[in-house]
This record gives sequence, structure tokens and C-alpha cells, in this order.
Amino acid sequence: MTTFDNREKGFENKFARDQDLKFKAESRRNKLLAEWAGAKLGITGPALEDYVKAVRKADLAEKGDEDLVRKIRKDFDEKGVAVSDDDIRKQIGALLAEAVQQIEDGK
Repeated sequence: MTTFDNREKGFENKFARDQDLKFKAESRRNKLLAEWAGAKLGITGPALEDYVKAVRKADLAEKGDEDLVRKIRKDFDEKGVAVSDDDIRKQIGALLAEAVQQIEDGK
């Protein structure tokens, strides 16, 4: 193998690791987001587990986070929870950072 081949292989491995971290972090973020929203909605116990699944499923609707914002917004509106879309987006960003930190800490 040449040095170029070794570099290429290294970049491929880094890309794969980064994609794996991104997937894990977004999945964990979605769980944290569902728990945050569920607390505001008064959802607990097994119903919260179902809500986590619903939020994770909602994130698969389209690329990006707007599908999550719409899901949480709809749920908040139905229960009369006063949280703005901007606050939901801020929470998504903050929880992504928290999820990455948890993964890096091995939690």
C-alpha cells in the first residue's frame, strides 16, 4: 500500500466513525427531546416510552429537524403547552450537545 492508499483508508474510517457518532447522537438527542417534551405534556411511565418511539419515528419523516419541531409543536398545541418554535429549536440544539457529551463520556 502506498502512503496515498493509507491516507484514503484513514479518511474512510474517520468518515464511518463520524457517521456512526452522528447517528447515535441524534438518536439520543431525540430520546432526550421526547423526555423533555413528555415532561411538559405530563406523560410518564410506559406512555413516555411510546412517546419516545413516536418522536424518533417523526424524525425519519424528512431530512433536518423541522419534522421534530412540527411533531412537538402539534403535541404542545393539542395540550395547550405554551412553548415557542424557537424554544423547541434551542432545546434540540442543546440536547444534541448533551447527547454528544454523554456518548463521549461513555454514558
